[in-house]
Amino acid sequence: MTLWSSAEAEAATLGKASRPFAVNGLSIDTRTLREGDLFVALKGDHRDGHDFVAAAFDAKAGAALVTHRPDDVTGPLLTVAHTQRGLEDLARAARARSNAKVIAVTGSAGKTTTKEILSLACNALGKTHASAASYNNHWGVPLSLAALPRDAEYGVFEVGMNHFGELRNLVGFVKPHVALVTTIAPAHLEFFGNCESIADAKSEIFEGLLPGGAALIPSDSDYADRLTARARQAQVSRIVSFGTGGDAKLISFTPDGAGMRVKADILGTAVDCFVGAPGGHIAQNVVGALAAVALLDGDVLNAVAALKDFTALKGRGARFDAGGIAVIDESYNANPASVAAALALLGAASGRKIAVLGDMLEMGEGGIAHHAGLAVPIDDNGIDLVFASGTQMRHLWDALPATRRGAYAPTAAALLPLVLAALAPGDTVLVKGSNGAKMSVIVEALRKKGA
Repeated sequence: MTLWSSAEAEAATLGKASRPFAVNGLSIDTRTLREGDLFVALKGDHRDGHDFVAAAFDAKAGAALVTHRPDDVTGPLLTVAHTQRGLEDLARAARARSNAKVIAVTGSAGKTTTKEILSLACNALGKTHASAASYNNHWGVPLSLAALPRDAEYGVFEVGMNHFGELRNLVGFVKPHVALVTTIAPAHLEFFGNCESIADAKSEIFEGLLPGGAALIPSDSDYADRLTARARQAQVSRIVSFGTGGDAKLISFTPDGAGMRVKADILGTAVDCFVGAPGGHIAQNVVGALAAVALLDGDVLNAVAALKDFTALKGRGARFDAGGIAVIDESYNANPASVAAALALLGAASGRKIAVLGDMLEMGEGGIAHHAGLAVPIDDNGIDLVFASGTQMRHLWDALPATRRGAYAPTAAALLPLVLAALAPGDTVLVKGSNGAKMSVIVEALRKKGA
């Protein structure tokens, strides 16, 4: 089924097509572009997508969204005043023509994991479209929404932010039936200053709810009452909590092979299911996702059955073997709450427990205390050795007893040989840090070791 005809795209964007075309998807990256995609030539701070239009057609793009015709390009073009605005126009038009039941997900941690859980759960009930990867920003949300198939029955969209007003703008495109907040935790403190401000910024998601829509709030959060108050301010008529004491209640989670068994009460439906990844934070995300399904009047038990196929994502808890060393890859992002959750996972492992930690970025003035404070969950979970990199993680290193110190280095690359020299078969190693800390270099080295 055609996603966009040239006539539809012209009407949505007020653009002009050089000749008729039909496209089946959208892309802003020639490296991942699929045949028949509309290539959107976005202009960023360092790159201009117009420089890659010819490469897009070499990769068999169906058309390109541009502000002007680049040199040596003969493929069909849709010329608009501004490509970001053109993308947003397509997003609005896609949402307006869709009859899908739509869920929007935000939070300080767990957004992408919850989005993937929801994608599996909803796909068991009908054709589902979900945001790719972590496409949750000013271009990612409209790109994901503009790709919403016209016959989709469910849409799941991840929405992120790092300043006030950003989420309000993005959820205005999505117009969800259910808005789910995963958790509130210290993240982007450099921009917000405190967690109350983060809760307020995340609560902007409720302002985009359609009339009669539902707000899903994490009952175990210290900021649940504040989120609830913000939802009421937004005149949300249905406010539902999830968690160990929520309307949708997590009863228990227990390890089961490579995953876990989760027992819950989802708004009156008893659930006992296997989920293909372990961890209390994932169990909470499962309950929130299933509550969203229930609020959309979906078949919760059919949705539950699909969760056996869920596995933790690369950089977000994915596991692999590196020559007898069990590796937990949490290298994509980090804040105090997500690091504590990952340390709890590591603490449940057998053998020697080793944490390799990089800086948690954007922590603001409280960065020293937040990094040093990780010594508490490290002790609580019986972590044997800690390897640390980055200027902020130096504060954790200084707070650790000598018996737990593996090694410290200013960068992940410098820390790598020290980690590799210390590991032995039977160890379980957690690698975690903000994406900018580049802990993925350690993960990839361990992956090569396993190969």
